[in-house]
Amino acid sequence: MRRCSVLGWLHLIRISHRVLQSAALQLSSWELSNAQFDVLAHIGAAQGISQLDLAQRLLVTQGNVTQLLDKMEARGLIRRVPEGRTKRLYLTSAGRQLFDEVVPLHEGFIADQFGGLSPDEQRQLLRLLAKLDRAQR
Repeated sequence: MRRCSVLGWLHLIRISHRVLQSAALQLSSWELSNAQFDVLAHIGAAQGISQLDLAQRLLVTQGNVTQLLDKMEARGLIRRVPEGRTKRLYLTSAGRQLFDEVVPLHEGFIADQFGGLSPDEQRQLLRLLAKLDRAQR
């Protein structure tokens, strides 16, 4: 018989995979990947964030962030502003417009994915996942 921890882990992977697939399909309407949405959301919430800080928040390499930013800059969504040895990131007006449109809709979409749980169950799940996250550091 499998341990509860292993079964819980398998459920987390399965649910994460399904939500990411559904999210990717939803975001494709705006020609955004999940990673590009994450970048858009982070920069929109913290204008002037450094490229290094963004990479650390996204838990990806600096090289991966550079590729994402190159694509988004080519689309006219973000701009990089050198500040000494640091590059600060800002949304362009087109990026801000996309942020204002897509973030509330996508957050609602993600919230709907948890609709099988009551609000109290969602809070309990958040507490347990945060506790598990802290234990992994």
